[in-house]
Amino acid sequence: MRTASITRKTSETDISVSIDLDGAGVYDCATGVGFFDHMLDQLARHSLIDITLRAKGDLHIDDHHTVEDCGIALGQALAQALGDKRGIRRYGECALPMDDAQIRCALDLSGRPFLVWNVAFPTAKIGAFDTELVREFFQALATHGGITLHLDQVHGINSHHIAEAAFKAVARALRMAVEADPRKGDAIPSTKGAL
Repeated sequence: MRTASITRKTSETDISVSIDLDGAGVYDCATGVGFFDHMLDQLARHSLIDITLRAKGDLHIDDHHTVEDCGIALGQALAQALGDKRGIRRYGECALPMDDAQIRCALDLSGRPFLVWNVAFPTAKIGAFDTELVREFFQALATHGGITLHLDQVHGINSHHIAEAAFKAVARALRMAVEADPRKGDAIPSTKGAL
């Protein structure tokens, strides 16, 4: 069963997340940050990872702690659900277009967290949402999920489209990487014998 549940409680946020890597992309996310909920829904739908997430954060200050801590909790849940990563494809990639925007994602479930971020938003906000928080989310996800994550913007003039393309590209790449590799059985996908 490639599932995990994480609860993370700090003085700034209270988050619970459950995932199923072999799901159907079912989502039920409520963070109090509307645009971010929409992005998490895209992450679930296009990765086919079921995600249930509840977050209460210090939104009276701003959205930063809530968004970042959701990335931490989701990363921890991914790492837990993957276990020793036997039999997975490990690598994933996607070049995803969304109207004017195109984002390329390449990732490795290596256990070695690293984020390469070549994405620029033309506006500071999408509605009330700070665009800089998109990077913060993916930094937290990569760090706590043990993911080498590269995101490159090829095109884009609309901040909403750029952000959504980024979430969808990561989702599609994750879908590829977490899937079972039918040619490898239960082998760990590394010459080291461990990830």
